[in-house]
Amino acid sequence: MKTGKTLTRKLLLWDIDGTILHTGKAGESALGRAMEKIYGIQRGLQGLEIAGRTDKWIVEQLLARDGKPHGNQEVARFLDQYVEFLAEELPRRNGGLHPGVLGILQEAHQRPELVQALLTGNIEKGARLKLTRYGVNHFFSFGAFADDSSVRNELGPHAKRRAKELVGEEFSPERIFVIGDTPHDVACARAIGAKAIAVATGSFSAEQLRECGADAVFTDLAHPKAFFDLLV
Repeated sequence: MKTGKTLTRKLLLWDIDGTILHTGKAGESALGRAMEKIYGIQRGLQGLEIAGRTDKWIVEQLLARDGKPHGNQEVARFLDQYVEFLAEELPRRNGGLHPGVLGILQEAHQRPELVQALLTGNIEKGARLKLTRYGVNHFFSFGAFADDSSVRNELGPHAKRRAKELVGEEFSPERIFVIGDTPHDVACARAIGAKAIAVATGSFSAEQLRECGADAVFTDLAHPKAFFDLLV
């Protein structure tokens, strides 16, 4: 009797900002507005490097920068206010999906051998607001978020655990691909032994992403065949 071949599935873990989409700085504006409303401080994100960082880390650093308490309670309060302002800012901004992303998400969604999830520095409420705004939230039923940890390199194990719980499969490192636009995404992939696909649609150049050791680097995702060829 013939038996069907077991499908070897692969896990794609997507970053959001700079990789899937850009919000026209809606997030930065919402953070700045939250700082002004809660503390009366109008410096925005001055002095902070935020690309590839988690929302929790950014808020902790923002509060510390201005000498404010930055424990869990203060950070949670700040993030609640941030989400409120983010919902207001997103429709006002000229954001959108990066080139080729929608086609790749659609094709990957249709391929039974691929599982898509999030590995993002956004808290989940913020992530869902952004993805819903640009029509791609339905591609991601689970993921790892800043709610899980302020340390980006600690997010990968949460994504793997949820994949096992929700998909029913333990994905080995060679079957996991992290797609992101910063060296922090590459480091996050390395932390779980995954492969790093970097795309230069954020604030880092293709050369910078190559230098940090990404397995593959694209200027954008406008050529889906090249992307899917990497997953073979």
